[in-house]
Amino acid sequence: MLQLGTVDRSDGRAPYRQIADMLRDAISAGEIAPGEPLPSEAELTTHFGVARMTARQAVQELRNEGLVYAEQGRGVFVRHEPPIRRLASDRFARKHRAGASGKAAFSVEAEKAGFAPAVDRIQISHCAAGLSVAERLRVEPGSELVVRARRYLANGRPVETATSYIPVAFAAGTRIEEPDTGPGGIYARLEELGHILARFTEEVGARMPTPDERRELELADSVPVITVVRTAYDTDDVAVEVCETVKVASAYLLEYDFPAR
Repeated sequence: MLQLGTVDRSDGRAPYRQIADMLRDAISAGEIAPGEPLPSEAELTTHFGVARMTARQAVQELRNEGLVYAEQGRGVFVRHEPPIRRLASDRFARKHRAGASGKAAFSVEAEKAGFAPAVDRIQISHCAAGLSVAERLRVEPGSELVVRARRYLANGRPVETATSYIPVAFAAGTRIEEPDTGPGGIYARLEELGHILARFTEEVGARMPTPDERRELELADSVPVITVVRTAYDTDDVAVEVCETVKVASAYLLEYDFPAR
């Protein structure tokens, strides 16, 4: 049976923070297992002798951290999915996308973490290059680009959106303009066209999501996102793609492996 302490009125922390800390400790210790419900607001209110709003604030703290999720009419449950480990030094290795069974980077990472990966809401269009994308692609602002926007899911839960910008000369009339780009994804198709990939640069940031991103990623209020802007270069040092991704922060661990020089 779950054993929770009591609120210490002499503690400098607000009561709701004390309650959140106790619940967090119970989750970390496995006393509330993945998939199990937290005590209800009514139970927390009775046990701790606090107002219902205080109990609600404590639970909201854990929701904001991504430790728990709410199901309408059922309660609040401990998340059972471990984070997806994104290993930057290996994720675009050619071995993953080679051959008829080649996979895109997200699929490889999600499967390693025990998830069933999926992609939906694929939108393909053309646009004029804005200033920031044009600078990264080393093209003139207003140049025509092929745009691929999509959403990634792990076990049916949205975890990331991605938008790729590719010069029209590299993508027009190819499978890059089709919903299914084929084995190995965009990068395999670019390499088939002679753009052998040599290196990538990434800019990583963190912020709060926009209202559209909250809806697309089905986020609760106050849940942050990680942003990654990646540029891919071929062996001639030509920039062939810029990809802007927005990731649910609680769903990912970003791992980087680089030499000491």
